[in-house]
Amino acid sequence: MKLYENGAYLVNGTEVVYSGQEHAGMPSKEEAKKNTIAYGILEKHNTSGNMEKLQIKFDKLTSHDITFVGIIQTARASGLEKFPIPYVLTNCHNSLCAVGGTINEDDHMFGLTCAKKYGGVYVPPHQAVIHQFAREMLAGGGKMILGSDSHTRYGALGTMAVGEGGPELVKQLLNQTYDIDMPEVVGLYLTGEPVKGVGPQDVALAIIGAVFENGFVKNRVMEFVGPGVKNLTADFRIGVDVMTTETTCLSSIWSTDEKIQEFYEIHGRSEDYACLNPGPCAYYDRFIEIDLSEIRPMIAMPFHPSNVYTIDDLNANLMDILDDCEKRAEVSFDGKVKLDLKSKVRNGKLYVDQGIIAGCAGGGYENICDAADILRGTSIGADEFTLSVYPASTPIYMQLVKNGAVATLMETGAIVKTAFCGPCFGAGDTPANNAFSIRHSTRNFPNREGSKVQNGQIASVALMDARSIAATAANKGYLTSACDVDVNFTRPKYFFDSRIYENRVFDSHGVADPSVEIQLGPNIKDWPAMSALPEDLVLKVVSEIHDPVTTTDELIPSGETSSYRSNPLGLAEFALSRKDPEYVGRAKEVQKVQKNIEAGVSPKQADDAEVKAVMAAIQKAYPDKDYTNGNLVNNIGFGSTIFAVKPGDGSAREQAASCQKVLGGWANIANEYATKRYRSNLINWGMLPFLIDEGELPFKNLDYIFLPGIRAAVAAGATEFDAYKIEGENLVPFKLHMAELTSDEKDIILKGCLINYNRR
Repeated sequence: MKLYENGAYLVNGTEVVYSGQEHAGMPSKEEAKKNTIAYGILEKHNTSGNMEKLQIKFDKLTSHDITFVGIIQTARASGLEKFPIPYVLTNCHNSLCAVGGTINEDDHMFGLTCAKKYGGVYVPPHQAVIHQFAREMLAGGGKMILGSDSHTRYGALGTMAVGEGGPELVKQLLNQTYDIDMPEVVGLYLTGEPVKGVGPQDVALAIIGAVFENGFVKNRVMEFVGPGVKNLTADFRIGVDVMTTETTCLSSIWSTDEKIQEFYEIHGRSEDYACLNPGPCAYYDRFIEIDLSEIRPMIAMPFHPSNVYTIDDLNANLMDILDDCEKRAEVSFDGKVKLDLKSKVRNGKLYVDQGIIAGCAGGGYENICDAADILRGTSIGADEFTLSVYPASTPIYMQLVKNGAVATLMETGAIVKTAFCGPCFGAGDTPANNAFSIRHSTRNFPNREGSKVQNGQIASVALMDARSIAATAANKGYLTSACDVDVNFTRPKYFFDSRIYENRVFDSHGVADPSVEIQLGPNIKDWPAMSALPEDLVLKVVSEIHDPVTTTDELIPSGETSSYRSNPLGLAEFALSRKDPEYVGRAKEVQKVQKNIEAGVSPKQADDAEVKAVMAAIQKAYPDKDYTNGNLVNNIGFGSTIFAVKPGDGSAREQAASCQKVLGGWANIANEYATKRYRSNLINWGMLPFLIDEGELPFKNLDYIFLPGIRAAVAAGATEFDAYKIEGENLVPFKLHMAELTSDEKDIILKGCLINYNRR
């Protein structure tokens, strides 16, 4: 795999001309950029008239049951009357209905009644995971889909899809736009053909390992082209495409051909196919060459999809790599629990406790058929090792039943379950303490498998392709590459039966019924009131995180806490619980001061001696500022902030930001933000996405920071801000920065959050 930072031209889809080697008569880079597939799709969906500053309107929306309640509640608070475009509500995350009594099924009934009232589509639990339903029923060539899940990726089918936090879907529901600068486009030029035993997860992990740490595709669009594309089946392309999220790219798109046309025909939607290819001479801002024939079975070791090795390399250097993983865990968990992977080595081989093939990445038809072929006639054994397989949709499941793959798997001792995303985020198949799980799913972040460090538990996940998981299962739990097994892949043809959805999915066909009463369970709560940004702001640093990357799982845990995502205050109690258990209490203490201000009590009159001292220092430096008049709430605010080196990797969940906000958070301070979607979540919840230069940290945890004139500075479009650390009676100056905000983003922060903005 070769990475070219300076970009390249692609001529007639086959000739690569690198920057600086242009032929006479070739178009300029600016002109040739317009010939990428991505540019053409974005241009058709842009409403601004300016291709440098995009204002996108999507064709369709999709959400699942731990995001759609908050989205619709926000939109309702802003005046929602009808879904203006098709909006699909799937129920694939809290499907087990096993936590908190009725609250999961209450959310489902909320979704069904909202689909009826506002004119949407409702997919009942266990029918399909969100992204498989979108592939089967929503995707279309040249279309754009916005989803409130980070793995919203349908580029292999010719659909540019973006995963974002809920407020961005709210904007679309209110006929607003998705506003971004024109993203750079990275060409991924595929050649060759995968060797037998290599699957889509292997290719995906190889790409992630090459581009994540260096940010090569961050916030860019990945465009897959080249002669190697035709050597991949539709399912294979889909399996690579869904994992592009883990590179931190913005979106993805692929050239399409007769194999994608056949996919649409199989699903009874031939009219939705479009042949997509770059123009005769397209220019890519960055370029990657990938020879598919050189990729071998991969494994992403704990605790990130980019921590990749070939399985052969891992087996050859077993103790060294396991030792490295244990050291990473020591840092990540601050020594609170001990990961012991080396104890998994038996007679020089790595023993695995659990295998999972599931979800939008692993649950595809071809993955499971190939796994069944590898396992045919074997046994997974009667020891610790278990194997669970989750087809991504009921139509896939039914075809696997008909062709005998399910029987083949079950004969080995494997368990075949319904469509469910739980194993991907810690809500199903949680392994034992110190167990090691291999999974064809999307992520392997700390605690992603469901263990709880705060309770002294630890387990770990490695990501692998379904084929090598099956090979390991056939070897009764000893790590094995699929290239090391002798197998005849039968590749049975897929037949899609639409009757399953016709008989079970509620589809309003876009017709709203205002007479329907929304069903609200006792756990479904409204968002609390939020104040506008005051003239001056006092922030207390209540958590300081120095990990290289902080995931959204660490900002607000997944797993069983997902059941409380319809309850903003209830969910907030779990904020940072895995990373900093003292965060919630500290944030609430600062929030008390703000609540008193909103009640008309000046912080100068606070009972808290610490707050009085802070105000004394501010008044000493700014004696003319009046913090006692009737407009107190507009003059000064108190709130919390966190510092993290690079927060926001992973899920699109808005609650990573909203939980901080409902606990009185006014800002984050970071060296950089891991994803565009996390920064957008901060802004949409009225939080200031501050930046500070790496290596410069003039404050520490529990320090107070004063930001005079912050409202005026934001309103003026400032990107640099005067800040002061309060040190005794003195104010010590330093600078904070912020990337440029759009006009709407400024207004959202000034109003205090997107809900307030839409009540203007």
